[in-house]
Amino acid sequence: MTTLPTTMTQPLCLRRPALRHFCVRARLARSVLAQVAKRVPVDVVMPDGSLLGGATSTAAGRPAIEIVRPTALFERLAHHPKIGIGEAYMAGDWRAAEGTDLVDVLMPFAERMTTAVPPWLLSLRGFVDRRIPAGQRNSLLGSRRNIEAHYDLSNDLFATFLDETMSYSSALFDAAHPLETQPLEEAQLRKVHAILDMAKVGQDTRLLEIGTGWGTLALEAARRGALVTSVTLSREQAVLARRRVADAGYADRVDIRIQDYREVEGDYDAVVSVEMIEAVGEEYWSTYFRTIDERLAPGGVAAVQAILMSHERLLATKHSYGWIQKHIFPGGLIPSLQAINETAEAETSLTMTGVDAFGADYAETLRRWRATFLARWPEVNALGFDETFRRKWEFYLAYCEAGFATGYLDVAQVRLERGGAAAAAA
Repeated sequence: MTTLPTTMTQPLCLRRPALRHFCVRARLARSVLAQVAKRVPVDVVMPDGSLLGGATSTAAGRPAIEIVRPTALFERLAHHPKIGIGEAYMAGDWRAAEGTDLVDVLMPFAERMTTAVPPWLLSLRGFVDRRIPAGQRNSLLGSRRNIEAHYDLSNDLFATFLDETMSYSSALFDAAHPLETQPLEEAQLRKVHAILDMAKVGQDTRLLEIGTGWGTLALEAARRGALVTSVTLSREQAVLARRRVADAGYADRVDIRIQDYREVEGDYDAVVSVEMIEAVGEEYWSTYFRTIDERLAPGGVAAVQAILMSHERLLATKHSYGWIQKHIFPGGLIPSLQAINETAEAETSLTMTGVDAFGADYAETLRRWRATFLARWPEVNALGFDETFRRKWEFYLAYCEAGFATGYLDVAQVRLERGGAAAAAA
């Protein structure tokens, strides 16, 4: 289903001899990677067993990368460093060495995101980075297309690695107990109830949920007695969520719509949105928060669960097109807490009055998803997904896990209320 085209599996300079200069660029990329290898405690092993970066032997206990097809790898890196490393993994140009977990390979790079590359090379970033394609803009039409590209892959696919709640966002584990003793389903429900509590959802609360997922939050809110309107752009999600709601006997309290959040009307006592802001795009952050503000009735509360990065990293990367945007979440952009706060203050009457962060819990959530995905790969394969897809999703889940495990990424539930200090004191 996701087999890489020939243009990604064979080096360009070998396919088209007239473009031998691409091999020159590949040699330059090799030199750059060798410099990075000197700054990051990961052994990079070439096909002949030698180490890239000048080391004479592998270090005991250090994670290692094995280069399988060096020319193809270096050419991809030369063509687009941010996308090439992931596409090279998809194509099998490199792999984690035997006995090394992929996350253990990626974590040292995540920890040194700003120092792994020599400063003189960072200064050339503007000549290397590509801007996010205009076709990924989150207009009304673009948002539907971007969401369908990921969430409409197959409900059966997601069911193979998610827990029984079908929650595709960070779980919230109990810090008082060992992680290994806590079922993922229990931790996901804890997350759901934490954000419902933050939004003060209870009996007869008129709740707007922006981003339905597969319906678990809407169901739990209905069990509290709330009247729920939940909107999604994923038809696959809507079909299953409606079925789950009906089977649970809450069809009279939950209205699941295939509708853009910008098209919702009416007043609500609470607005909740779990890991949907990442799909909004910076261009529409103002619209997103204004919509929340406009839909909230007087005294209403909003709670948003958001993946976060530091504001410095956001400013450095927000216009740059990366592997995640090309292959996993088209149109996506992770905000910073500062960006959320500044946008809400500038564009709405809302004030941030609470933040509960739990990034380490996302690392554990992703670890479990990846382990289950790989363990149940034969079932995923039987759905029509090929080995390239397996490597793509293995890299995606490991890449994200490394980000949260090192603190490069975070996740938080954020409360927004009217009234600023008065609301915070209430």
